[in-house]
Amino acid sequence: MVPTIKDVARAAGVSTASVSRVLTNHPATSPEMRERVLAAARELNFRPNAVARSLRSTGTRTVGLVVSDLLNPYFTELARAVEDTARAAGYSVIVGNADEDPAQQDHYIRILLERQVDGLIVVPTVDTSPLLREAAELNHNLVLVDRPADDVDAPTVLADASSAIAELVDHLVAGGRTDPAIIAGPEHVGTARVRLEHFRAALAEHGIALRPERVLHGDFRAASGHDAMAALLAAEPRPDAVFVTNGSMALGVLQLLAEQHAADPLLVPDDIALAVFDDMPWFTLLRPTVTAIAQPTAELGERAMRLLLARINGTDLPDGDALRCRLTVRDSTLPRRSA
Repeated sequence: MVPTIKDVARAAGVSTASVSRVLTNHPATSPEMRERVLAAARELNFRPNAVARSLRSTGTRTVGLVVSDLLNPYFTELARAVEDTARAAGYSVIVGNADEDPAQQDHYIRILLERQVDGLIVVPTVDTSPLLREAAELNHNLVLVDRPADDVDAPTVLADASSAIAELVDHLVAGGRTDPAIIAGPEHVGTARVRLEHFRAALAEHGIALRPERVLHGDFRAASGHDAMAALLAAEPRPDAVFVTNGSMALGVLQLLAEQHAADPLLVPDDIALAVFDDMPWFTLLRPTVTAIAQPTAELGERAMRLLLARINGTDLPDGDALRCRLTVRDSTLPRRSA
């Protein structure tokens, strides 16, 4: 296992902050402290990485943004909000697309740190990231947005979907839907698990158990939504409602429904109700229009950038309460005409 700054601090009997000062040649470091840290680093074969090197210089007026998937319109809007806020403050933004790949995420983080950006905003692809944790421990200017990361001590900007999902379930049950399914995101992604947990808990409030066969996992991409919907429609009996937990997967679901229509017409909402987490502008152009939960995407990006600017300027702002999502009920979840 590659030694970390925590390992060096433990071997030298000092804090990680002391190791950070030595690695960055901070003037407030005694010769004795410096020798202890460097001796421990040599013994462990520790090599200062991009995180440590990036701390030696600041003031580039650039920040880095690493998002999970730029093909997802949600992250495109988020990036735009970050860029608009940064530009207004005199900063430029360099964007990296992790493509939902932890290795690619770390690749971009290293590159951005080596370019000595003044700070980073990251949408974590997984719950655990040693590189992000080390960046936070070295007091790099770091803000997380949309998804949390375990053991990373950094401001985190999140959306709260609980009340909107509860409202959606109330609406579905009131319309006679008692056997719903969910197309959830990857199990290793925190937001995917949270949306599933909220959906299950809201159903339980109505005395409805979410059956295991009604839970399918996609990868937040259109193809996985298509395949998951095909599996649900092949089941006997079919669910009476489907909640798709992101917009990209919903695109695949809608494609499958269009294909299905030629061979075995399936009417929405009479045969099955459809709701989506993520509201898309074109949802109102479809027939039926699509019920959706909208995230406060622009506000998330703006808040994340303002938190980062505060850290760059040497001040700390509170993370603030999670920003609430909003349900918009449209035709795709109306009660069956025979109900």
